[in-house]
Amino acid sequence: MRSGPDSVADSAGNWVDRSAPRAWRPYLRLARADRPIGSWLLLMPCLWSTALAAVAGGTAPDWRLLLLFSIGAVAMRGAGCTWNDFVDRDIDGLVERTRSRPIPSGAVTAMQALAFAIVLALVGLVVLVQMPPFAILTGIASLGLVAIYPFMKRVTWWPQIFLGLAFSWGALMGWAAVFSRIELPAVTLYLAAILWTIGYDTIYALQDKDDDALIGVHSTARLFGEQARRYVALFYAGAVAVLALTFVLAGAGAPSYLGLAAFAGHLAWQVSRLAIDDPAGCLTLFRSNRDAGLLLFAALIADAYF
Repeated sequence: MRSGPDSVADSAGNWVDRSAPRAWRPYLRLARADRPIGSWLLLMPCLWSTALAAVAGGTAPDWRLLLLFSIGAVAMRGAGCTWNDFVDRDIDGLVERTRSRPIPSGAVTAMQALAFAIVLALVGLVVLVQMPPFAILTGIASLGLVAIYPFMKRVTWWPQIFLGLAFSWGALMGWAAVFSRIELPAVTLYLAAILWTIGYDTIYALQDKDDDALIGVHSTARLFGEQARRYVALFYAGAVAVLALTFVLAGAGAPSYLGLAAFAGHLAWQVSRLAIDDPAGCLTLFRSNRDAGLLLFAALIADAYF
């Protein structure tokens, strides 16, 4: 392993750059510890599902379960990102925003990155086995989606669908962990989270559309072109509509619907601010989805208690 750059191009000035031991930095960057937004977005469907299950069951939220999901989301997001970087190591070297990442910059070797991904996946497994057997099996069923996602941008214009399928799996997990089964509200919550993911990841992909075109990588940002803003609005609207159906099916109360209104307002604000040729603005809007998700989660928690 040789010394890599002092920072990654699209994530400079964070705590990893400032404070982490130098030897740890490449691995923390592989796990995206320098940009936790992905962990938040992976966690959101888990939080929603666990809280919605409490609403449907008329019980208080299981805070132990929420803690396990939080730890698991960080570990599995890190494992997934490291696996993605391993698969994309040649592509990343061709893109300005990603060529300073640990593998293409030479900060770690491909085999070191793969070993690190396995370690993080084992941490996720330790978390998973703390859950009921049905939830364990449900979690294991998601691994195929995680494995194939990095290859999708090479074969389809819709890699964001596969990201949504993988990133939204927590919408099934929370319900499975509480009830040891999957029912219709969990399925519709999963669909809503997929639509949300396609919308926000299209915004994220707008940053790379020019580089992606040069190297032949596909994305919904390239597919939608000048109509990307309209399509993001459609996916966001679909997510809100399916969430409303989910709340009806789960017997949610007024706090949940108020939270849904706040969530919808946040998504509408994103669409109103979206400029498809402004990479910095796209990144800011993408990151703001953590706040949108937390608004909905807080409302579900309030509904469960009150």
